[in-house]
Amino acid sequence: MIMNKRIVILGSGNVATSIALALKDKCELVQIYSRTLANAQALAQQVGCEATDDLQCLTQDADIYIISVKDDAIASVVDAVADNGALWLHTSGSTPIEVFHNRRSRYGVLYPMQSFSKSRPTPMNEVHIFIEGNNKTTNQETMELASLMTRNVHEATSAEREKLHIAAVFACNFANHMFTLSSEVLEEAGIPFNAMLPLIKTTIAKLDSMTPQESQTGPAARGDIKIIEKHLALLNGEKRKIYKLLSQSIMEKK
Repeated sequence: MIMNKRIVILGSGNVATSIALALKDKCELVQIYSRTLANAQALAQQVGCEATDDLQCLTQDADIYIISVKDDAIASVVDAVADNGALWLHTSGSTPIEVFHNRRSRYGVLYPMQSFSKSRPTPMNEVHIFIEGNNKTTNQETMELASLMTRNVHEATSAEREKLHIAAVFACNFANHMFTLSSEVLEEAGIPFNAMLPLIKTTIAKLDSMTPQESQTGPAARGDIKIIEKHLALLNGEKRKIYKLLSQSIMEKK
């Protein structure tokens, strides 16, 4: 059974931490690896297992190895450790499953689509996890592992997962950057950013019953060119360019 599997997590960042915490009472976590030993030790202490900063000291008899490091470091981690016949997974949205090809015999992807922060843990049971395996057996094993953390498990190819990652960047990373720009505009007027929170929460809440396009409001959605021009006159630099570009995009959707 998947619950009896021994698991090693390679990484100690936001995603690795959330996965480790979600699995600590469901599987046997045996080791945490990080390039920085203090980080590995901090996470290992939370989940009750060993820590190492040396890939050559990885436990060799684990059943599953979850690589949760920066995308551009995945291949080097895979190359640094010989195939031991275990199931190897990475957690990247945009790195294809082929990163394991000819390097591992059993491999797959376990991609939790969420924005994670160590300081503000997200309950994994609310997260949608997208999985892929190199054959039916590994696909099923990866599905069972993901199902220990959430009911929201979906199969997705590498190409589908990359589109998903792009969509997530628009919905989360770019949206959050808009909050940053908003806070800077408010700061110029001496208004605290928390004045925006009810608006932001209402905007998100509407998506439970409306499509994003249906819920779009504001001067661009109304085609109110005079207000848009007024706003542009008060902005300069990147804020002016972004406001103009997004306003045009919204008007073209209407």
